[in-house]
Amino acid sequence: MSTIKDNPKKMLGDKHKYISKEYQIYGLRLAGKLGDKERATMYIKWAKEKNRAILDSALSFTADYPNAKNKAKIFMWKVKELEREYNAKREDKEKNKKKIKK
Repeated sequence: MSTIKDNPKKMLGDKHKYISKEYQIYGLRLAGKLGDKERATMYIKWAKEKNRAILDSALSFTADYPNAKNKAKIFMWKVKELEREYNAKREDKEKNKKKIKK
């Protein structure tokens, strides 16, 4: 039995009836789990463009706050923090590669 959180078509009705890609389903599931169907298109875009590991990690972090008033805010904040960490690590690796080549 599928719940509303797991079945994006039930959650959003006919508005998003032309779902054909995996990232679209993932974005709509994010919106459902966060209770934020107003920003469903943003989550679809993020599912397409952002690193999936970052989104999954932020979602699991958000799940630790079951009584939060706005899970979407917590999720967006955590995505921003994780991206900052990811980019800092990537820049450090690039600097180390340049030092090794010299």
